[in-house]
Amino acid sequence: MNGADSEVGRLETVLLHRPGAELKRLTPRNSDKLLFDGIPWVGRAQEEHDAFAQALRDHGVEVLYLTELLQDTLEYDAGREEIIGAVLQERQLGDRLAELARRHLSELHPEDLTQTLIAGLAREELKTGRGLVYELMDRHDFVIDPLPNLLFTRDSSVWIGDRVAVTSLAMPARTRESLLTRLIYTYHPRFSGTGHLYEPWLEHVEGGDVLLMAPGVLAVGTGERTTPAGVERLCRRVFAAGLAHTVLAVPIAQQRATMHLDTICTMVDLDTVVMYPPVAYSLQAYTVTSAEGGELRVFEPRPFLEAAAQAMGVERVKVIDTGLDPVTAEREQWDDGNNTLALAPRVAVAYERNVETNARLEAAGVKVIRIAGSELGSGRGGPRCMSCPVSRERLAALA
Repeated sequence: MNGADSEVGRLETVLLHRPGAELKRLTPRNSDKLLFDGIPWVGRAQEEHDAFAQALRDHGVEVLYLTELLQDTLEYDAGREEIIGAVLQERQLGDRLAELARRHLSELHPEDLTQTLIAGLAREELKTGRGLVYELMDRHDFVIDPLPNLLFTRDSSVWIGDRVAVTSLAMPARTRESLLTRLIYTYHPRFSGTGHLYEPWLEHVEGGDVLLMAPGVLAVGTGERTTPAGVERLCRRVFAAGLAHTVLAVPIAQQRATMHLDTICTMVDLDTVVMYPPVAYSLQAYTVTSAEGGELRVFEPRPFLEAAAQAMGVERVKVIDTGLDPVTAEREQWDDGNNTLALAPRVAVAYERNVETNARLEAAGVKVIRIAGSELGSGRGGPRCMSCPVSRERLAALA
């Protein structure tokens, strides 16, 4: 059975994307547009990702790869037609070039179409191209942009209970990720009958901002990527589906270093989080519950840790911070020290380079599974960002 009701229930199945040709498309000219802070060494990034996936398997986790699922999905004519129509934007390409590109994609084998949808299509690769738009493009310009951020599978979908929320990504460079993810959840037999809790065309919500604090309790960051309107829409939907009784809306700084809530806070135990010290005790939360008639009841902001403890029904939420030295804390937050992936209560995957954070986790009794991430981290994301839990052991069933 797919689904999750916490961040720390034993991880059973996870969705990953092994980086590939899309990373080779990154150049100093386009890296900012494609949201990468550096140009990764692709071969090393793949080695690091393979080691990450193997570490998960070694702990009994089933690893699904997005590329393989997408290729399976594109064997179905309905899926092919839907995605080809969705990725070609006539407003950008013009009707002539869009039609020629559509013909090109329609003739591709599912494996080649999968690679093109992920790695993109450059002008020089579209041999049938012609027309004014085509002629005015540089030969290295993209008819279809690559998706280097697909590596971060957490953002385009999040499972809440037994339903999947296919998110609405805020940055234009990432919009197509949700379309591919939705295609898989809609047409792949593995997910037959799965209910969709959210859709890509709704207000912006990103999976990195959604924390399943406890069964029935969500925390949703709102800042650079997830809008207040998106949080409100998600609240209405989870309440209507009976998947939560409380949502904590958590404003975070609208900047690159804190793009998602999980860049400053992740869970490593039933009542324990690892947090970036400068915000650990200043972060605020608006508690949201359901009222009659589908309305929302919104309470005045309170300290996040206090509001979370009350919603979770615990005396307090314990905090492991990322170092006492402000410089070390800031460096390790930038290097995704707070972005851990829990495999079970008190078992977490973390980047090996965050030495101070990992030492503090272990001192608090958390088993740390260290992985390399010198190249994977160039897109600003850690183990949690790179993984979408499809199935976790339900804490509600164990209570």
